[in-house]
Amino acid sequence: MSTIAEICIPTDEFVLRETLDAVPDAEFEVMRVAAHGTDDVIPFLTAHAPDQDDLERALTDDESVENVTRLADSDEEWLYQMEWVEDIRFILHVLTEEQGTILSAYGNGEGWHLRILFTDRESLSATFDFCDQQGLSLEIKRIYELEDATRRGQYGLTAEQLDTLETAYERGFYDIPREEPMNALADELGISHQALSERLRRGHRNLIENTLVIGAADGPTER
Repeated sequence: MSTIAEICIPTDEFVLRETLDAVPDAEFEVMRVAAHGTDDVIPFLTAHAPDQDDLERALTDDESVENVTRLADSDEEWLYQMEWVEDIRFILHVLTEEQGTILSAYGNGEGWHLRILFTDRESLSATFDFCDQQGLSLEIKRIYELEDATRRGQYGLTAEQLDTLETAYERGFYDIPREEPMNALADELGISHQALSERLRRGHRNLIENTLVIGAADGPTER
């Protein structure tokens, strides 16, 4: 059964450590990543830092990356494409040996936080063994199984939360003005107004934690 693992890696054992040493307030969020052969990785990622010039000087001096190209600018963050060429033993193993998928990755001066989809528990165990053999400090924060290939597992939702959110959306609960009042939605789902409010709040929390604030949560999410 497919397995999602939430994993932490120390900054000094992963790519971009020189950049994060030079610009400790920098933050990176990977948008997409793929292995390029067996030697390097090409990600698209957004970056945020107090000063763009300082960040790009650090990237130029960072031996773990090559061919850094800024693709887009905004007021607060910048989109880059680059090649990761060093300190990527872990990520190459996941992508090429275990056929894993990086669902999300966020890095700052405190470490890297990744959500990875493995084909099964054995692939996750093999990755943990690989890191142990390589002397890498892999910390697994949370593991959960994908009962099926639905969005529910990917975004950490319970079956009830997914059904409630989808029903609310289909009935116009999120429209402006709202088409479906909360009492009517609660009646349709066969639950109380209070239970509906709590289920929506927990569903929203899980969605936000697993899509927007990668690496920000220290403890397990209430399911």
